[in-house]
Amino acid sequence: MKIKQIRNATLRLDFGGVKFLIDPYLAEKDAYPGFEGTLNSHIRSPRLPLRTPMDDILGVDAVIVTHTHADHWDEAAVKLVPKHLPLFAQHEKDAELIHSQGFRDVRILTEDTAFGGVSLIKTPGQHGSDQALAVAGELLGEVCGVVFKHPDEKVLYLAGDTIWNDHVKTSLAAHDPDVVVLNAGDAQVPGLSSIIMNAGDVRKVYDAAPRTTLIASHMEAVNHSALTRAELRVFSEKTGMTDRLLVPEDDEAYAF
Repeated sequence: MKIKQIRNATLRLDFGGVKFLIDPYLAEKDAYPGFEGTLNSHIRSPRLPLRTPMDDILGVDAVIVTHTHADHWDEAAVKLVPKHLPLFAQHEKDAELIHSQGFRDVRILTEDTAFGGVSLIKTPGQHGSDQALAVAGELLGEVCGVVFKHPDEKVLYLAGDTIWNDHVKTSLAAHDPDVVVLNAGDAQVPGLSSIIMNAGDVRKVYDAAPRTTLIASHMEAVNHSALTRAELRVFSEKTGMTDRLLVPEDDEAYAF
């Protein structure tokens, strides 16, 4: 497999002979106002420009949208992603939205989905703590992750927009992934704490999956991300995670 960090949670994944685009967030730098009610809402997003050529981003066989928050499926993606591409959504509600935007081949992820010989296994996540969902569940919404399997590939687990919880723990135990991508930018809503993984959550995954390589994604591109790559690298060095934690820059790729 080859995993390229594009920007935020946007990834280009080549896996089992299939090219996937994941969670496309494709606008130019500063295109949107910050998310209202979140940390640093006065800062416009995306905070970083795209470094990968658009032809490389869009030269794929299928698209996966783990959820339709605007930093995973933005207005630019709606305009730029070819409407004929197969596109996988987490549930019927998201599928209906994406279909209404002109996409002709919208499919729903399940625990037993396949595409081009690749198994796609939908996994649960939780976009914040129980307390956060009790207060702002409609805002935070439902999210998912995906496990990728193929006879000629190592197992990949894309955890999605989730904090560390029993969902992640169960998915790690059930699928024993070789590689895990974690959305680790510690996005913050004041009063609700982290709504994706922070450095401590990354450490918990590291401990729970002692043979697995971790890749930190979803960092620095949106206004409410509180954890920088530099800070996570320092934390990794201090806590002894550098042997299995990768913190890529945008447009950086890894092969496994």
